[in-house]
Amino acid sequence: MTTSSRQRGTAPPGRPSALPSPDPTVTVAPTAPRRTAFAEGFDRLRHAAGTEPGRLRLIGALLAALVVAFGAVTAWQMTDRATAADDVLNRSQPLSAGAAEIYRSLADANTAAASGFLAGGQEPAAARARYERDLETAATKLVTAAAAADPGSPAAATIAKLNRLLPQYEGLITRARANNRLGYPVGGAYLRAANAMMQDRMLPAAQDLYTKENQRLRADYGDATPYPWLALALGVAALAALAWAQRRHYRRTNRVLNRGLVAATAASAAVLLWTAVGHTVARAGLDSSYEHGIRSLSVLHDARIASLNARGNENLTLVSRGAETRTLADGDVVDLYDYDFGREMKALAAGLAHAGTLADDGAGREPVEAATGNMKVWRQRHAVAREADDGGDYQGALDKVIGGAGDESTGECFDGVDKNLGRAVDHEESEFHRAAADGRDALGGLPAGAAVLAVLGAAGAVLGIGRRLSEYR
Repeated sequence: MTTSSRQRGTAPPGRPSALPSPDPTVTVAPTAPRRTAFAEGFDRLRHAAGTEPGRLRLIGALLAALVVAFGAVTAWQMTDRATAADDVLNRSQPLSAGAAEIYRSLADANTAAASGFLAGGQEPAAARARYERDLETAATKLVTAAAAADPGSPAAATIAKLNRLLPQYEGLITRARANNRLGYPVGGAYLRAANAMMQDRMLPAAQDLYTKENQRLRADYGDATPYPWLALALGVAALAALAWAQRRHYRRTNRVLNRGLVAATAASAAVLLWTAVGHTVARAGLDSSYEHGIRSLSVLHDARIASLNARGNENLTLVSRGAETRTLADGDVVDLYDYDFGREMKALAAGLAHAGTLADDGAGREPVEAATGNMKVWRQRHAVAREADDGGDYQGALDKVIGGAGDESTGECFDGVDKNLGRAVDHEESEFHRAAADGRDALGGLPAGAAVLAVLGAAGAVLGIGRRLSEYR
């Protein structure tokens, strides 16, 4: 390499030339930050909105979205309410009635067992058949309730408890019958033990199941009856937006009608009106089914339970023969079962009086009045039976309770009360089914109809705006 080449700064062969030093006096402009897609899209939208065609496209998209949202929310809320109304009619009320029937069957079986025991070693075939029929009914209803209960729920635990106790109760009754047939006094102890299991464990569990099913029924009513405020609000907003769009169209073109927008308005108005009227009718039907069906059924079930408990205590008063007593707050010692009989009869009288006020037609009042008459005669005959028993005439008291030698018995009165209450329950259930079915049917087709009309309305809005856009091409 020559001296001259080094002095001229020429790089030797095979080596890169040195980079020139940056000039400190030169200022470099900063690089602009990259814009987001959202910002770019917003700018394009703002630019498009600056022209009439762009504004029309934006209006059409917003109208279509609002109408579709209205239809979707309406379909969703009406589907929920229609499902809840169907559950009231076909699931929760039948399960509530089934729970009440479980209680009634268990209590009636207990009463039938005591009546058969009082008849002596030769138990009447009718009492035995009634006992077995009641237990079979209770077992069948428990299977139905178990199938409908959620696994691990409190209701499922209650049903499992009743299924465990039922065979144990049957075993005690079988021992009571066997000893009674042989004339052994221990049969009465077995019967009282069976009654204690029924009163202290089984019937409270059945009552708990009935309470839980009623809670489920009230929850379904709560889901079916609230107004669909969100859907109604969206419907009003959609109609207001469509009205504004048509007014704008008229002011800019001096044309009174835009067929697409008119069709969209008609479809939206139809959905809004259908929703408001349909739900109002459905709510009225469901409210009627509760006021004139469920409330009466609840009172009638309680009255029927009170009559069953009263009859069971009346029988056990004779079975125990004073072996079970209770000391009252004032120090008086009374027969336990006769004291409970009096309490249950007071509950029965109060229940019948309440049921009479809730009955809203002659067909509902007539069986309640008949049951009230049976109850009054029952009280009179019971007083005669107690007087005979307290006077030492046990056989006379027994004949007055279970019947014999042509005497009119309290059992006849009890059967009359139970039969007439059953008639009243059947009538109120028919009233419930009629009103609840009307309420449910008022929502029929509304979810699907709302969705279809909303799609048609959105299409009309798009076509109406598209017709206006074609004028700019």
